[in-house]
Amino acid sequence: MLYIIYSMSYIRKIKRNGKIYLAEVESRWENGRSVQKHLRYVGKEVDGKKILSASISEIEIDSVKVYGPLMVLDRLAKEINLHEILGKYSHHILSMVYAHCVEPKSVNQMQSWFEKTDLNHILSLEQLTEQRLLEAIDSLEKAGRDDLQIKIFNAVREKYKLNLSSVFYDVTNTYLYGSKCPLGKLGHSKHGKNDKPLVQIGLAVTRENGIPVFHTVYDGNVHDSRTLHDGLMMFHKMKIQDIIVVYDRGITSKEGLEGLKRQNLGSIGGLPIKGKLKALVYGLIKQKKLINYENRIKMSKTTFYVVGQKHRIGNVGGKLLICFNDRMKQDIRESRYDEITHAEKQLKSGKNIKEGLEKYFDAEGRLNKTALVEAEEFDGYSCLFCTKELSNAMIVRRYFEKDLIEKAFRNLNGIVSLRPIRHWLYDRVVGHIFICYLAYLLLSLFQYRIDKAELGMSVIEALRELETLYKVYLKDSKKGFELDRVVKMSKAQEKIIRAVDKSLLKT
Repeated sequence: MLYIIYSMSYIRKIKRNGKIYLAEVESRWENGRSVQKHLRYVGKEVDGKKILSASISEIEIDSVKVYGPLMVLDRLAKEINLHEILGKYSHHILSMVYAHCVEPKSVNQMQSWFEKTDLNHILSLEQLTEQRLLEAIDSLEKAGRDDLQIKIFNAVREKYKLNLSSVFYDVTNTYLYGSKCPLGKLGHSKHGKNDKPLVQIGLAVTRENGIPVFHTVYDGNVHDSRTLHDGLMMFHKMKIQDIIVVYDRGITSKEGLEGLKRQNLGSIGGLPIKGKLKALVYGLIKQKKLINYENRIKMSKTTFYVVGQKHRIGNVGGKLLICFNDRMKQDIRESRYDEITHAEKQLKSGKNIKEGLEKYFDAEGRLNKTALVEAEEFDGYSCLFCTKELSNAMIVRRYFEKDLIEKAFRNLNGIVSLRPIRHWLYDRVVGHIFICYLAYLLLSLFQYRIDKAELGMSVIEALRELETLYKVYLKDSKKGFELDRVVKMSKAQEKIIRAVDKSLLKT
């Protein structure tokens, strides 16, 4: 008797005359031995790629996936070893990081977005669940936030040969939904959300390129100057010395300056114009000793007039600069006038006005001109304190370049959607902030590559350009044979990818 048991068909590679052909074959057992039956020829393999042998009419598009921007972000992440550094949940964490760069999503929306992308292949993830993503967020704090940041920065520093002559440091805050998070405290919101609990975030970035060095997280009611203590601890852990830390006047304090000095870190910080400094600046204005040719410092887009003298804060000696900028004076004045004009309309409508504008109006809602004159007295004037032997021009340039870190905060709050934070557990809140930080890190590295290639575009423009670089999954409707292809790239897309890593063009 003849016994035949059929198995399912499969694709077999057949080598012939140095070429690899693909054939669909079927195995079957006949009387206890395996027999293969050739069903049909389906294509060939060239340089590791399957080439389908079929009519166009037989090919169906199975799915189209977001690919281009994710491919580039993943390559940037691999260059600094994020896949290894972030540990067990690295691929889940990176899926959220990439989402914040490309299309910010909350955790409960990640699964639907994930299915529209090629991340299952890029990150070897079969599927995402909300529970798994939450576990990944929690893992960041458990792994040690500071230790992770040190490893990441060391990898970035080695790969990009970072120049650490100066670092900008500043503080921002973001607000929380809900009131259960222990970090959330009422304070002065920098985004006008004084009715919601806040979280303070300190951020240090390199003077060149604005690449993040570290971030720290604090209760919402912690004063900016107190955050520098933890910043100093991070500099120490990272073994960063002999640099200049540049920060705003709200961070300057005697304790902070003494801490910087102990760690052999120089500093350039703003000082509030009050007390003895107020009298000093007022005297220079009255004597008209500030605005003259000898004190003129020309910058790329504006001009400062500067005088300097020796100064001491606590046991820290340095140089005090009194600066005046006419354009800054005009900008401050016009901004104030706009706010007062809007407040007048609000008062006439019986509505509340912005906090801090009450002093410009009397009880009947009329403009208090005396308060306005007092507020304008020092518009355009700044006081800086530097602990290093630098020229006036260098101090002014380094300090007023700090808009780079303000841009970093705008990116955190805007592009990568730092605010608002919808989590309330401590680990979730700091984990969410860390993911936003990592997203900004990758964006800053991407921008570095774009600038180095002189493409003349922002990182956001580059990501938008790559959005249409899809991966298409195809299927032969008759033979069931499947393969994928990336759509033909434009010249602009090719330039962007080449700027990141030209080897990506081969894939």
